[in-house]
Amino acid sequence: MSSRSRGIAILELLTLHPWGLKAADIASQLDIPLTTGLRILASLTDTGYIHGFGKDGIYRLTPRLPALGLAFLGASGITDLVQPILDDLAKKTGELVRLAIISGDRLTWVAKSQGARTGILYSPEAGAEVYLPASANGQAWLCNVPEPEIHRLVDQEKLGKPGFGDGAPKTYKELLVALEIARQKGYASVHDSYAIGTTAMAVAIIRRATGLPIGTLSVAGPTTRLSSQRMDEILPWLSSSAKELEAASTSSPIFAVQ
Repeated sequence: MSSRSRGIAILELLTLHPWGLKAADIASQLDIPLTTGLRILASLTDTGYIHGFGKDGIYRLTPRLPALGLAFLGASGITDLVQPILDDLAKKTGELVRLAIISGDRLTWVAKSQGARTGILYSPEAGAEVYLPASANGQAWLCNVPEPEIHRLVDQEKLGKPGFGDGAPKTYKELLVALEIARQKGYASVHDSYAIGTTAMAVAIIRRATGLPIGTLSVAGPTTRLSSQRMDEILPWLSSSAKELEAASTSSPIFAVQ
């Protein structure tokens, strides 16, 4: 792995740890030599993307990287085009709504709206990338690609990754069963998968001109509220919003990568 790739990996890791990590923890989690990690951390500190110093210091992101992301999303028009659609769906469902965009082999959350105002609020950690096998969003995407492509994407994700609930597929066979059920229902759903006590449902956003998925749209919340019956009630709203997002996608360059 090149120094540039390691630098990007460090930035991605620190997005999951807003309070920061020690250099030794960063090197350990990314499986790189500590001396190499310290050299890259020093370079990233000099550029202003992270703050920290020394082997025992705590390194964390500065506002510079998040600000660049927000500036990009704003300039792409996604805030003006997409947010009203997400807000409307969140208001109808009373749950958390999230939009993820496909870029190459990755699915990345780019926008959300919280519809719950009282009671239990589902507010997951702000990781950017979607872990495909365990998420409704990931499964909604995988439902719309050929099986060889499913296998390739899942192999990259390391199926059975620790840190997820008992509802997450542990084998490739379990995943294929979940995908077939999703195709029959018309939406993907997971329970106790990304987080214990939560349920999520998602559909793919399909570009009409090509028939290919360009992103996914999900509704998630406590399992006590998102029963199978409730998800069936939500599905027409979710599908309609996905079609609205597809129409809006032609006006935003953020969707052009797909």
